[in-house]
Amino acid sequence: IETIEMALAAAYKRDYGKKTQIVRAKFDLSSGKAEFWQVKQVVDESMIKSEEEIAAEEEMPSERDETAVEGEGVVKKVRFNPDRHIMLDEAKKIKKDAQPGEELEFPLDTQADYGRIAAQTAKQVIIQRVREAEREAIYSEFKEKQGGIVSGIVQRIEGRNIYLDLGRTTALLPYEEQVPHEHYRIGERIKGLLLIADKNPRMPSMYLSRSHPRFVVKLFELEVPEIGQGVVEIKGIAREAGSRSKIAVASNDQNIDPVGSMVGQKGV
Repeated sequence: IETIEMALAAAYKRDYGKKTQIVRAKFDLSSGKAEFWQVKQVVDESMIKSEEEIAAEEEMPSERDETAVEGEGVVKKVRFNPDRHIMLDEAKKIKKDAQPGEELEFPLDTQADYGRIAAQTAKQVIIQRVREAEREAIYSEFKEKQGGIVSGIVQRIEGRNIYLDLGRTTALLPYEEQVPHEHYRIGERIKGLLLIADKNPRMPSMYLSRSHPRFVVKLFELEVPEIGQGVVEIKGIAREAGSRSKIAVASNDQNIDPVGSMVGQKGV
C-alpha cells in the first residue's frame, strides 16, 4: 500500500505538481480513492543558508550539508525553497505552536485523470520498490547463513570463476577460493562456505569458498553428532586445500574419545 501511495504521489507530481514539491498520497483500499497533500518543512533564519554559503558551496561541492544546532537536535542547513519550506512566522499563522523542523500539510485537489507518462512514472516506482524489497529479503536470508555451508548448482563457468545458483540468487566461487585440481561441471551440485553476503545496488553479492579452513570445520559439524551436541570441540585447524588438513580436538566428556568420534568407524 505504501508503494502504491508513493506511485500515486509521483504520478500526481508529474502531471499536476512541480519538480521541487514534496507530494504525498493516501490510498483508501475500500473505496479505491486517493487523497493528496503537499508537505512543507518549517524553517527559521538559523536553518537557511546565506548567499555567501551558497556561493561557497557552488565553488566547493564537498562543503555541502553544513548543520546548525536548533534546540537539542542537529538540523541540516537548507537553501530556502517556497515549494518545500515555510518560514516560522508564516507557519505560526497556520498553526500557533509550529516548531522549526516540523512538517505542515497542505491539501491538494484530487485528480483522477493522468497522462501516459505519469502512469509510466507510477509503474516505475512500483517496480523499483518491489525489486528493492526482493533484494532486501534475499540479503536478510543469506546474511543469517554467512559463515555456514550452502549448496548450489553450477550455473556457468567464466574463465576460472564458477557461478552457482543458490535458488533465489547467484553466488560466485572465485578461483582463489577453489580447491586445486578440482573440476566443476555445469549442472553439478556442490557445497561451499558462504564467505561474504554483501549488498550492492543491483543484487546481493554472495562469495563462496571451498578452500577455507572453516569449510572443513562446518562439514565436521554436519557429519559428527558429537560436535553438534557440543561434546567434542574443534580447538584449531590447519589446511592445505586439496592435500591435507590437521585438526586439534578436545572432549568435554571423559567417556568420549574426541579423535575416535571425528575419524569415525573404520575411518569413515
